[in-house]
Amino acid sequence: MKGHFSKISNLLIFLLAFITFFHSTTAATAAATRQHRYQRLKDKIRSLPGQPANVSFDQYSGYITVDKKLGRALFYWLVEVPTNNGPASSKPLVLWLNGGPGCSSIAYGAFEEVGPFRVGPDGKTLSLSPYAWNKEANILFIDSPAGVGFSYTNTSFDQITGDQRTAKDAYAFLVNWLLRFPQYKHRPFYIAGESYAGHYVPQLSQIIVRLNKGVKNPEINFKGFLVGNPLLDDYHDNIGTFEFWWNHGLISDTTYQILNETCPYDSFLFPSGDCYKYLLQAYAEFGDINFYGIYDPPCHELGTRLPHPWMFRGSDNCIIKYTKVYMNRPDVQKAFHANVTRLPYSWITCSDIVRGSWTDSPTTMLPIFKELIKAGIRIWVFSGDTDAVLPLTATRYSIKALNLNTLIDWHAWYDKEKVGGWSQVYKGMTYLTVKGAGHEVPMDRPRLALTLFAHFLKNIALPSSTH
Repeated sequence: MKGHFSKISNLLIFLLAFITFFHSTTAATAAATRQHRYQRLKDKIRSLPGQPANVSFDQYSGYITVDKKLGRALFYWLVEVPTNNGPASSKPLVLWLNGGPGCSSIAYGAFEEVGPFRVGPDGKTLSLSPYAWNKEANILFIDSPAGVGFSYTNTSFDQITGDQRTAKDAYAFLVNWLLRFPQYKHRPFYIAGESYAGHYVPQLSQIIVRLNKGVKNPEINFKGFLVGNPLLDDYHDNIGTFEFWWNHGLISDTTYQILNETCPYDSFLFPSGDCYKYLLQAYAEFGDINFYGIYDPPCHELGTRLPHPWMFRGSDNCIIKYTKVYMNRPDVQKAFHANVTRLPYSWITCSDIVRGSWTDSPTTMLPIFKELIKAGIRIWVFSGDTDAVLPLTATRYSIKALNLNTLIDWHAWYDKEKVGGWSQVYKGMTYLTVKGAGHEVPMDRPRLALTLFAHFLKNIALPSSTH
């Protein structure tokens, strides 16, 4: 009998311990949920300085910590779908990433390309873009990696960075961001970007796909990615770039031959001494042109020539001169919940420190593409056809190296009964060009870019005729 009561007593102790643990765990979870909800409300932007009166969408911005020990935090700006385009809860979530490496997605993607606002010449007023991508999806911009834009690290020796850490931090950002915005868990999710995001986008996609494997209802419900004028493969991008320069009369026969002999296997970001010497020769032959769009007028920032594109691929500093003025205003930073310590440093569009300390840049993304194609991820790649930084010939050579079967051969696609560009549909991937666009396609041809984006989300081929 005594043993019987002892067993009952032990069972009661176990039950009481379980109930205590359950309640404490539940209480801790509830407290964390309340904290995330409180922070989300704090992140809500009431109104940006100079914002027009007819804004019908919600927006949030702030910081997400990705490494507590070293104090790394990434700055984000979420722009939801306007209420007249349907509820935000019915639309997918799209993460936009700019490249550089070291350039701000807020500076380029948000304010010059796919975001809802454009800064006026006075650096004070905002106007609405009629072709903003939040008409089709909720758009999330992040400044990545730490050290770019308003993103920061509290550890001075933590500035050395590269592809691998950037991808891991971006994934940590998404996981922690979804704790603050749980309404986006399980929502169809896509990634988009351009230029050096040709590395960022597939690398982050690979992490998500691998960690989602075997998960029936993943919180990051990743469906696919869209990337423009991307860096994909050093060798194929190099030979395609030199061919574009020669075919468009930008360089001599002799320089074309020397570049093909000297530079194909060089790093896209850090060419060797001999290659660099002949690249400078090519730049001299270019003359005074805009290599981000060769038929556009050249840009002379403060009366001087900008650095050559190899020194800062994909960072045309002239297009964001109004944005720089706007984002350095204290009232704008306060409205964005940015630079919360009010440190006296200038907001810059691209970080020389981040760019100069880049230590990890794989020569190719093609194996990752093959892995993601096999996994059934939707992949669209596009090129502005006047870009000399990462031209369409570079991307076509890289895609050709994937050896994909063609489903629909090269053809013109149409927008409003006019040719918008050309496309080829492969088994596992769609490639298309945008007629008359340079390196920043959504800035140069905003309506065509929005059309492209809408078709990508619906996974519908662009019209191949005027009917």
